[in-house]
Amino acid sequence: MLLPCKVENVDLLIMLTSAVCHDLDHAGYNNAYQINARTELALRYNDISPLENHHCAVAFEILQKKESNIFRNLSSDQYKRIREGIIKCILATDMTRHNEILNKFKSILHGFDFSNKEHKDLLMMVLIKVSDISNEARPMEVAEPWLDCLLQEFFNQSDVEKLEGLPVSPFMDRDKVTKPSSQIGFIRFVLLPLFVELANLFPCLEHHIIDPVRKALDYYTEMEKALDKEKQNWAQNQEAPEARQNLDQKPQNQKPSDPRRTPRTDVSGI
Repeated sequence: MLLPCKVENVDLLIMLTSAVCHDLDHAGYNNAYQINARTELALRYNDISPLENHHCAVAFEILQKKESNIFRNLSSDQYKRIREGIIKCILATDMTRHNEILNKFKSILHGFDFSNKEHKDLLMMVLIKVSDISNEARPMEVAEPWLDCLLQEFFNQSDVEKLEGLPVSPFMDRDKVTKPSSQIGFIRFVLLPLFVELANLFPCLEHHIIDPVRKALDYYTEMEKALDKEKQNWAQNQEAPEARQNLDQKPQNQKPSDPRRTPRTDVSGI
């Protein structure tokens, strides 16, 4: 089953445009920070998906400009449909809605109907979500450098949160998170459950998104084992000098006891 055979061209246009625009003008600080820091975006959008609402607004500001208005030849009804679809898709990338969207998709999967607008809209949201977080489905030589950049962005945010006395996002704390630990949990509990459900509808995707992600999980699992072993070796190396130092610190000038003063037991009558 191929997607282009099941959706209209206008739906493909909605998803492609959403994919391009979904992170426009991202400042590098997530929604939790925006809300906790009471930023302008959080105030403007009443703490409701402030970043995603901002990405949508910026996208349509650009699309209204004469030199970039790719929708200028559409009818009002066509434009309304496309705008509605783009907003739904971009707002779906707010990870606080992940379980809500995934559970809805799972509930309709067995009776999925491509002619049902609600079903198709939900599928488009899932496809944008999968695209948004699909870095680990790419070859490792491509995915890992992007992961390094993402982790640095996370660590920068947690540093700012600490400085400002804000709640620190646990998966962003450089003192608690390692590269493998961040990815193992993300792949197991976020990526694979979402990807598997999409592949249930489109089995051909298993080779393209599930197999590479499982390989990535194996890669980071081995990396975590290597890190754990390195920590154990380091701890052992630290303990060895301390043990030698304790031995060296034992009194060296203590005279041996005089055997003549050692009480004797008379065994001659035994």
